[in-house]
Amino acid sequence: MGAIKLVTEVPGPRSLDLVARREAAVPNGAAKLTPLGIASGRGSVVVDLDGNELLDLAGGIGVLAVGHTPPALVQAVQDQAADLIHICNIVASTESYLDVVERLNAITPGDFPKKTLLCNTGAEAVEAAVGIARYATGRQGVVVFEGAYHGRSNLTLSMTSKFGLFKKGFAPFAPEIDRLAFPDLYRRPAGFTEDEWVDHAVTLLDRAMVANVDPSHVAAVVIEPVLGEGGFVPAPPVFLQRLRALCDQHGMLLVADEIQAGFGRTGKLFAIEHSGVVPDLVTTAKSLAGGMPLAAVTGRAEVMDAPHPGGLGGTYSGNPLACVAAIEAIDTIRQPAFLARATAVGERMRGHLEAIQAEHPDLVGDVRGLGPMLVMELVTDAESKTPDPDATVAVTLGTLERGVITIRAGLYSNCVRFLPPLDISDEEIDEAMAVVADAVRAAAKERAHG
Repeated sequence: MGAIKLVTEVPGPRSLDLVARREAAVPNGAAKLTPLGIASGRGSVVVDLDGNELLDLAGGIGVLAVGHTPPALVQAVQDQAADLIHICNIVASTESYLDVVERLNAITPGDFPKKTLLCNTGAEAVEAAVGIARYATGRQGVVVFEGAYHGRSNLTLSMTSKFGLFKKGFAPFAPEIDRLAFPDLYRRPAGFTEDEWVDHAVTLLDRAMVANVDPSHVAAVVIEPVLGEGGFVPAPPVFLQRLRALCDQHGMLLVADEIQAGFGRTGKLFAIEHSGVVPDLVTTAKSLAGGMPLAAVTGRAEVMDAPHPGGLGGTYSGNPLACVAAIEAIDTIRQPAFLARATAVGERMRGHLEAIQAEHPDLVGDVRGLGPMLVMELVTDAESKTPDPDATVAVTLGTLERGVITIRAGLYSNCVRFLPPLDISDEEIDEAMAVVADAVRAAAKERAHG
């Protein structure tokens, strides 16, 4: 028997009742990607309120690298809750806080002394990283890239792309932010090879340091090594390498936003490791604590030490429950066997997705990503590459009805993204991908008869 077990239509009546309560009580602006009400989860499987068992390929939007409710993590949180739930690390220190910080200092890229600040959310970590960079350099400017997502605070929303979905109506935005082009290989102009387009992107990067940005004014260059909300576009290694060289040349600090791509999501602990580039600061969150709210900024000790005492911190930052969860998650993810399995998961999923693309080349325009951090980009036809967000909605709803949770991403909201728990089995991958194939097949048929 497979992992998927459906006893009602999806969504079922109890899920629909819960969603109705949500719509009555929660603002419309709070995103809701599925009409599901979830009761429990274990590994790669979640159970909804109607008793349907579904395979989860969204993973809490990249939070659940170690899967739903791993026993050791659950036990650690339960034991900690019985001893101490909160003290505030401004008031007093806890061993679990230091255990997390020391682990992050040890595993983030860079053979130099490092320090770590714990935060609550990814946006908070990015904002702290920018503040630390500004304090350390005495500069104000921040460089970000098209397609990026860095958060929803005023500063991080200002750094984020995808105006219509995330930013419309929320102005004014923070000043001193410049946005540069990100090299999307799939959407390169006709006539360019991939290598030529990367070379062109590097040329534009060099030109931007003269035409768009005064590098002597820039404190930090913040980049996702793999765009998250932007559609899982990996930055070419040579592009990141040139960016590193420019930062060194001009005294700018390079910040790798690893909030979605970090902690095994690409088959390595951190996505930037695929390029060999070492950033000055790294921001992490999501899978850092296996579902508990925890984020971090880790970086060069001399940079992290720049702000004055009292300039950094938060009431809930690094609370004991989140920290013990992070210890279990980090110790699991950093194991070579876990990372090897993550790579194998990515290879198996990519094989299925490329087979789907071969069957529907005028619908599935591109399959890309690193490791098991993958998307299908859906288009109206292979030649024009016109984004097809309607087909993307049809596919994600189609998988849901068949017992697999998938969600959207991309600058044009036309990408189906896959962020499965990395403890997913081969059998579960094959079962889920068969459902994805059926949903794509149905969307293609609907288009043909539409």
